[in-house]
Amino acid sequence: MSVIGDGLEAAVHKAFTRPAPKTAPAQMRYLVRKLKGTKAVAQLLRVSQRTVERYVKNQIKKPRPELAARLEREVKKRWQPQIRAQARKRAATSDGIVIDTRARLGYTAPIGSTDESRVRHLTIALPPHHAARLFDAQEAGADDRQLQQITADALREVYFQDGGRRAGTLEEVRFTDIEHVEFEL
Repeated sequence: MSVIGDGLEAAVHKAFTRPAPKTAPAQMRYLVRKLKGTKAVAQLLRVSQRTVERYVKNQIKKPRPELAARLEREVKKRWQPQIRAQARKRAATSDGIVIDTRARLGYTAPIGSTDESRVRHLTIALPPHHAARLFDAQEAGADDRQLQQITADALREVYFQDGGRRAGTLEEVRFTDIEHVEFEL
């Protein structure tokens, strides 16, 4: 996926009320229940239907590393959809989202200005409408560049412009060289 997309997913995963299945047979059984059959799971994971059946019956317990990664990713993608939707809705309507990032931030400014592009470590609470934009773009399949631009726009409004109290003519903020980004709902 992407750095920002992965960060948003990790924030949503923290809202889960129960842990996802850990073992490969339990994960396989969960996917079979969700997709209503072994054939659909086999196509999803790019393995044979017989292999899926053997995992379900506990005849195989340890998958290859690449299959284990695909299996875990697909289970987490489908785990607790209502809790996931509630967390996203709460962040997009009332609570907002907190971003903690270390990246190169700034805009075109005279050399020596404090707003010149430099590596900054910020922890900022973004209002709900920015969280809604991020989640809507992610669900629409936005790539990392688009999510990064939406995050840069949010940081411009909240950090540099302070909600309209300063830097009113600022148009573009650069958000590059991301060392880490973490979101909290």
